[in-house]
Order: sequence, then C-alpha cells, then structure tokens
Amino acid sequence: MNFFETGLSHLNAAAKKIALDPYEVERLSYPERIIEVVIPVTHDDGSARLYHGYRIQHSSLLGPYKGGIRFHPKVDKDEVKALAFAMTIKTATAGIPFGGGKGGVIVDPKLLSDRELERLSRGYVRALYECLGPLKDVPAPDVNTNSRIMYWMADEYERILGFPAPAVVTGKPIEHGGSLGREPATGEGGFYILQEFLAQEKRDPKTIKIAVQGMGNVGSYFVRSAQRAGCRVIAVSDSKGGVFNREGLDISGILRAKEEEKSLVDFTGGKRITNDELLALDADVLVPAALEDAINDGNAGAIRAKVILELANGPLTGNADAMLFERGVTIIPDVLANAGGVVVSYFEWLQNQLAQLKSVMIKAFAEVHKVSNNMKVPLRIGAYIVALRRLSKAVQRRG
Repeated sequence: MNFFETGLSHLNAAAKKIALDPYEVERLSYPERIIEVVIPVTHDDGSARLYHGYRIQHSSLLGPYKGGIRFHPKVDKDEVKALAFAMTIKTATAGIPFGGGKGGVIVDPKLLSDRELERLSRGYVRALYECLGPLKDVPAPDVNTNSRIMYWMADEYERILGFPAPAVVTGKPIEHGGSLGREPATGEGGFYILQEFLAQEKRDPKTIKIAVQGMGNVGSYFVRSAQRAGCRVIAVSDSKGGVFNREGLDISGILRAKEEEKSLVDFTGGKRITNDELLALDADVLVPAALEDAINDGNAGAIRAKVILELANGPLTGNADAMLFERGVTIIPDVLANAGGVVVSYFEWLQNQLAQLKSVMIKAFAEVHKVSNNMKVPLRIGAYIVALRRLSKAVQRRG
C-alpha cells in the first residue's frame, strides 16, 4: 500500500464512521487537476536541459489550493498526488479556508548553481502561470525549497501579471511580505499539539522522554519547544545517524552542531546510534520528523514508545499504523500534528502569527480529541472525521 492508498484507506474508514455519502467520498478520492510540465533551463556553461515538474490540485472545496513545492531527484507523480490529498485533509482539519495542492520538480538542487536554481524556479512559474494566483493556487516552501525560491517565484508571477500580487505564494522573505513565524511554525505547532495531548492525559511534560528522528527545520524547532517546556529529549538523529543520552541531551549543543553543519554522529554528548536504533528506544514519545514510511512492516514490531507524533508527512505505512494501534500506541497523525506550517501561511499577513497559531492548533486538537473519545476511534480517524464533516458541507453547498 503506497502513501496515497494509505490516505484513501483512512478516508474510507472515517467516512464509514459518519456514513458519508459515497459520492462525496469518491469526489475526495481523486485530484481535481493533475498538471505535468517540462521546464527548459540554460545552465551556466551554455548547455540546456529539460526538467520535469508537477502541480497537483486536489481540492478547492474550502478555498484556493494550498501546498508546498519540493525540489528532489525522487519526486514522482504518485508522491505529489498523495501529498496534495494530505493537504486537503490538513487544511480542513485545521479549519482554515484553503484546499489542498502540492508541487514538485525532479531535480537535485545541490547540483545547480544559484543562477541555475533561479532559472528553474522562474521557469516553473512560467509553465504554471495560468494555474496559479492568490485566489487559485498558493504554493509554499517544501523539501529543498526556501524563502529565496519563493521570492523568485512571486517575482516572476508579478512580472508576468504586470502588478504586485505578493499573496501568490507564502513563505517569502520577511522583507518581501513574509511571515515572522513561518520558519518555526511546523515544529512549534507540533509541540502545541503534543502539549494539549499531555494535558488531556494529565501528564507532566517534565516527566516525558522524547526521541526525534530528523533534525531539519521541523525537528530542530520541535526540540527547542520541548526543551523549554522541560521535556527530556533523549535522542535525535539526522540522515547519517544519531546520538542518545538517557539523562537528556544538551539541546543547545545539538542545535549549534546543526548550525555548523556537523553530523549528529560526531556529537560527543551521548552514545552514537543508528536511525533504526532510535526508533526502537524506550521513549515516551517518538517523533518521526524526516521521511515518508520511516516506520513500516519491518520495524514497527520494535517500537516501544506509547505515543507517536507524526511531524513528517506519512511516516507510518498503513500496515504499521494498524499494527501499532492494535498494540495500544497512540498515533497523533500528520494531518493534525504538522499543520502549523499551513496555518501560519494563512496568517502570513498578520504580525502575531505564533499566538494565533497556538490557538488554532489547540482548537484543532480539541475537536479531534473529542471525536476520538466520543466515537472510540484513533486520533487519525478522528482527524479525518473532523475534516470530512467540513468537506462534506462544502460538497453539499456546491452540489
């Protein structure tokens, strides 16, 4: 079962619980539009190459399509389709007026110069210009894209349009209308969700041991928040491996090492471990914040944590999800836990993004938790039910 099929299985499970009209389920099972583009780029040495890209617009039932653009050599149509679907559920769960979309280009950006990367970014917008716009489709940063790339894209769109339209993308630099809270939003938003879960369970954050797989932007801001709240972060990892200290890691030292672009396997404040070993640690909360399918049929049996907070997109396969739920593991799903980024995208024009982010995330958790308790379903299915109720009303309004 691939990432998209896993999402559809959750959709169908939630729809069955609330007896959703089969037409509404079918409508949400397919993207509204799949766009494939070819982007010609002239390299610095004068050679030219074609790059293949996608923009998949899954649903506009609740508002303009919303979702990031990733630059990665392993981008493919099925992955982008799954992520666009997840954005539809995520924005509906959070209760913000956006639909779901996602984009990607098959490229290793590390092999491009800055000028080549700019040409590719602007070319992507030229290829998709008719499909983008503040009231149509609003991209954002994702894997290997950042505020600089968003600036190039917004600038190219405005150049073609002929007048300013800064709302065409979010995640722009601060000086070009970006959000002060965009960078920490996903990691901090995920911690707000965990905080609310712990409060509902009447557990003191200072007694909680946390292991985090993935110390990119999201993982880094999450551990900052966890440390401030007094949680004990006992393990972290990056793509090369990680470090473990049962008494708690020196998070300030870890973050300094990351800022200096050092691998965590070289950090001296604990024992070296592999990513597989991190997943199997005796932690209270396991936070997969790296890649899809990190927890799968092969390693789910080794998981000892009682709570999994999904900060990556789709870090559990469908089978692993079912297996862990049967064992009594609480899984706080990605469509709820990592919605902070899109929430602050919605608030990009505000100055007090993070305060607003917290209230929205707390409200979203409360709704999902209530449904989960009342209907005796996992939090993931609860999140899907909250989303489907909103999406169902939109389908009924539109016909």
